[in-house]
Amino acid sequence: MTPPPGRSTLPSPGRLGLVAETASADLARLGWTGEADVDLLWSLSRSPDADLALRTVVRLAEALGDGWSELDGVLRRDPLVRGRLLALVGSSAELGDHLVGQPEKWRLLAEHRTALPTPDEVRSDLLGAVEATAETGECASDGLFRAALTGPKAVLALRTVYRDHLMILAAADLAATVENEAVVPYETVARHLSDLADAALTAALAVAVATTFPDEPCSVRLAVIAMGKCGARELNYVSDVDVVFVAEPATTAATRLAGELMRVGSSAFFEVDAALRPEGKQGELVRTLDSHLAYYQRWAKTWEFQALLKARAMTGDVELGAAYVAAVTPLVWNASEREDFVPEVQAMRRRVEEMVPPELREREIKLGRGSLRDVEFAVQLLQMVHGRGDESLHVQSTVSALSALADGGYVGRDDAANLTASYEFLRLIEHRLQLQKLQRTHTLPPFDDDEALRWLARAAHMRPDGNHDALGVLRQEIRRNAQRIRRLHARLFYRPLLESVARLDSDTLRLSADSAKRQLSALGYSAPQNALGHLTALVGMGARKGRIQSMLLPTLLEWLGDTPDPDAGLLAYRRLCEEVAEQSWFLRLVRDEGPVAQRLMRVLGSSEYLRSVLVNAPEVIRLYGDGASGPNLLDVDPTETYGAILKSSARYEDPVRAVGAARSLRRYELARVASADILGLLDVPEVCRALSSVWAAVINAALDAAVRASVADRGEPAPATIAIIGMGRLGGGELGYGSDADVLFVCEPVPGADDAEAVKWANAIADRVRTLLGSPSQDPPLEVDTGLRPEGRQGPVVRTLSAYEAYYTQWAQPWEIQALLRAHQVAGDQDLGIRFLLVADSVRYPEGGVSDEAVREIRRIKARVDAERLPKGADPTTHTKLGRGGLADVEWTVQLLQLRHAHRVPALHNTSTLQALDAIGAAELMSPGDVDLLRQAWLTATKARNALVLVRGKPTDQLPAPGKVLSAVAQVAGWPGGDAGSFLDNYLRVTRRAKNVVERAFGS
Repeated sequence: MTPPPGRSTLPSPGRLGLVAETASADLARLGWTGEADVDLLWSLSRSPDADLALRTVVRLAEALGDGWSELDGVLRRDPLVRGRLLALVGSSAELGDHLVGQPEKWRLLAEHRTALPTPDEVRSDLLGAVEATAETGECASDGLFRAALTGPKAVLALRTVYRDHLMILAAADLAATVENEAVVPYETVARHLSDLADAALTAALAVAVATTFPDEPCSVRLAVIAMGKCGARELNYVSDVDVVFVAEPATTAATRLAGELMRVGSSAFFEVDAALRPEGKQGELVRTLDSHLAYYQRWAKTWEFQALLKARAMTGDVELGAAYVAAVTPLVWNASEREDFVPEVQAMRRRVEEMVPPELREREIKLGRGSLRDVEFAVQLLQMVHGRGDESLHVQSTVSALSALADGGYVGRDDAANLTASYEFLRLIEHRLQLQKLQRTHTLPPFDDDEALRWLARAAHMRPDGNHDALGVLRQEIRRNAQRIRRLHARLFYRPLLESVARLDSDTLRLSADSAKRQLSALGYSAPQNALGHLTALVGMGARKGRIQSMLLPTLLEWLGDTPDPDAGLLAYRRLCEEVAEQSWFLRLVRDEGPVAQRLMRVLGSSEYLRSVLVNAPEVIRLYGDGASGPNLLDVDPTETYGAILKSSARYEDPVRAVGAARSLRRYELARVASADILGLLDVPEVCRALSSVWAAVINAALDAAVRASVADRGEPAPATIAIIGMGRLGGGELGYGSDADVLFVCEPVPGADDAEAVKWANAIADRVRTLLGSPSQDPPLEVDTGLRPEGRQGPVVRTLSAYEAYYTQWAQPWEIQALLRAHQVAGDQDLGIRFLLVADSVRYPEGGVSDEAVREIRRIKARVDAERLPKGADPTTHTKLGRGGLADVEWTVQLLQLRHAHRVPALHNTSTLQALDAIGAAELMSPGDVDLLRQAWLTATKARNALVLVRGKPTDQLPAPGKVLSAVAQVAGWPGGDAGSFLDNYLRVTRRAKNVVERAFGS
């Protein structure tokens, strides 16, 4: 080993990390004090506990006597042996004591330089310790031996050889802490420990045979089945080994044989625990295979099948053990069909966690929160639910199962990799804690015990990272991995689709045509044959995607079945999947992220409007989560969206491409707002404000693009400035999904420009804006309506500010003054827009108020509208815009009060209907009860009108007759239970009461 830079001189004990008072004397006793000892001393300094390592080496030297010089020479010249020995004795006091007690065993550390002992070599060593030979007789098998050595001598001999092999493995496992040896992978360590346990119990069984049948051949066939971590070949250094015994016949002799095996094994190696047998510790220790099966088929609880997932024939009668595993395996994979299987497993995990004292839960790496059990329970639950239909999941180790789940698409590859890394990190920490004193422990030292944690950090290969020392890195890694496990465990273990998949019969899991059609009909699909075609296409999207779809669809179909139109929803889901087929994030998101799948099904099964928009804006689905691991539907600021639309369109010189970019962001925002609306996350005013904001942004983008293109074509500056004034619901910031954008175009010639030329140019710009916005598109339409301009559709589309002022001052009709109440600048030159509004203020809020004649004219026009404007065949009680107590009634009433009182109530200078109603109530122009009735009517009608568009996918104002569509409208409108009758009764009641208020206002 090369000394650290600048450390080629002999270091002092303190610099080596030695703090014991005897350190200098101990170094002198070993002769490690010269310049030639620098490499050796720096290796010592890297041992996890340099003081412990030094004391143990001194004891070893004393035990070796004259043999110390040979070991000393090896340590000086052989980095491999030096690294293994110093790492071992600085990490494990117990194995250090074992080595001191058997000092010549240091040679074992050099014997297996390139590979650990094989399973056959380990078994041969342990059987040799008790001089075992193959058993003979009728019950003999490949796994049955008879020991020549029994009693305490056999236990001592077995313990010694077992500790030898633990020492060999631990030295190789720990060596990277001292020398630059490769780190032994966790799976290799766990597998070797499991092989060692197999060999140990094979030898213990040999002793038990000789003890139980001292004078005759063994008269029973006994198979030892490994369970738990040993069964999965992922054993710890110090762990109980869970076993189950199968015997033929299950006689008293068989019970004595199994009991003796447990006694010898527990005395020599580790606790041998048979508590996982049928009926637990109260049950018979030994059963026949038929007895085991009878119990599992009739009496076993859910947790017992979960335990059987790890069952592996370990030793004893090989044929009988294989028969047991073959017989119980199908029961494991059918266990998820049991009623309440998933909730029972989830409840069991919660009970296990609750057993940990609260003060230890953050330090308990096996059973606490974010612990090994979280990973294991999540993996086992996913295996058992999905393993019925996928044999690739029939594996036992946690790491192998995670890999299989990722390969099958049941878990995201990143999630599987992260869980595997965190699991292996915690297992490494667990191994180091257990090695220290060879005690069964899973509890971290107190977080304020720097000395204990620093030892653990060094033993676990932690290195400074530039920001933290090894101790800081360990604390950071413990926290990071626990948090990662908690997050992924919650996402996978409590995934809502698991219960649905578990409830399905095996035919449906394989997408059997008949069973699928039966289930589809039962779920409410009116065309199950068509739905089956969609399912077939979805599961045929490729091996991995098809498996993910097979896993998702049972739950998705059930959720779609609760929506107004599951058939259309399933078709939309298929189209969406085909649209994003090349984007891996989509299925991963639907599978893994909390409420995403359920929300998506609700949206697709409810809204024709969103079914078409989402196909063209699928990225919005990323926002369907609950915000726990990313943004959600409410994390988007409409103001930021407004700016983004303008910025995006400004990148393009071509006006068509510029407006296309604006349309794309509008599409995204419409999908976001509509999704949040259907899911009940936005109220009516928030929906209207968001829709108005995005409309204003797109109009602004179109105007800017048209002006820039014109200036480029002309090769000279624009001859006029232009502003666009929002009217109607756009001006009031109260647009719905089906609303047109009512606007006025106003221009003003720049200094030196000819007025006629300026107006002609501005008209061309207005035409271009309307053409750009009105071009065919798959998106919801962008209709710009200039019908509220002076003189209506007969008047010019664009006027100068002075022409507007002259017209409104001299010629304005009462309806035109009323229309100005909602005028608000939305696009173009802001200064010009504000000056237009100042002109409008003088007309809509004149000193002394509007004339009594104008008020009478407004009343007359209202009466005419009531009599003539309702479309032919429309139901006046359920037309949301022009019907009784509908939007027009409320808005005309508010505007009448504004015309009469705005000159003395400044708060009425407001283009919003709802805000104007607040001002009317505050000014006591109407009773609070009447104000509330109008507000409720406006909100109810707007909600119903928006829901109509969302359901049907096109603008419409008429509520349908009772039936499927009205039920869908009620559900989308958020009416409790989606009860169409109750929804309609409420609508009629609210609007009828509002109509009474309207009639009083217009009659007074």
